[in-house]
Amino acid sequence: MPRLLEDKVAIVTGAAHGIGRGHALELARHGARVVVNDVGASVRGEGEGKDADEVVDLITGRGGTAVADYSDISDADRVEALFERTVAEFGRVDVVVNNAGIARDRMIWNMSPDDFDTVMRVHVRGSWLTTHHAARHFRERVKGGEQVRGRIINTTSGAGLSGNMGQSNYATAKAAIVGLTLTTSLELYKLGVTVNAVGPGGMTRLTATMGADLVPFEPDQLAEDEYHPMDPAGSSPLVAWLASDEAQHVTGQVIRAIHDKIHLMGGWHEARSICSGEKRWDATALGASIATDLFGTRAAGLR
Repeated sequence: MPRLLEDKVAIVTGAAHGIGRGHALELARHGARVVVNDVGASVRGEGEGKDADEVVDLITGRGGTAVADYSDISDADRVEALFERTVAEFGRVDVVVNNAGIARDRMIWNMSPDDFDTVMRVHVRGSWLTTHHAARHFRERVKGGEQVRGRIINTTSGAGLSGNMGQSNYATAKAAIVGLTLTTSLELYKLGVTVNAVGPGGMTRLTATMGADLVPFEPDQLAEDEYHPMDPAGSSPLVAWLASDEAQHVTGQVIRAIHDKIHLMGGWHEARSICSGEKRWDATALGASIATDLFGTRAAGLR
């Protein structure tokens, strides 16, 4: 099998379980040297552990190269240390996959400010911090005369793109990650760095919080040629390709990988417009125009 990532150096956050675990295994399968980052916390972001060691053992047992890192990616000092350690170990960073995340689901009237802040801290601050240090690393290499082919791959979700009941914190965080992706793709492209967001699916510890009958499983529990529509590693081939030099022309995109389908997502766009005729809108007239001209037959369902 041709390997897309021979000798690339990749940091994958939240890589001890589920989707991140699938990414780490897939990148290593394609020749990347992988830093398996995971703080070892529960699905709610509580506690610490060394769950990343199991993934490192899987990779090295298959002939790959990997090291474990237990840094909390929402802690600025620890993220800086993560990058310093990666450079000391492997000489550089080529790929950053921002996958770490937690869930604290409640309807908004029951959600505490701490539940909101903690989810935002892990997903948004964590993705921003790793992107910040990756950008500084890539920029220094370019200033040193190197031609860089850097990759930052973020993780969004259907909740962030369309909303989801009981997830006002998680959905807000995942929508913010799309904004981070779009902006940094513009800022970093001249450095040779692409930034994209992937919206994965899969039966993971986070997914399992949505129903008592949902049972998560790890991607390595499936046989190599076995297909399961909820495989946590279902999006990992897409991540591996985006991480490769073949994907240099793709940046600023949101791509969903659900079951056996890959969807290029389109962002907000003008669906329909009304014009006041070069004068300030009158609120009374505005209501009638919105109902008939802007929403049309949809208006009845909005009342």
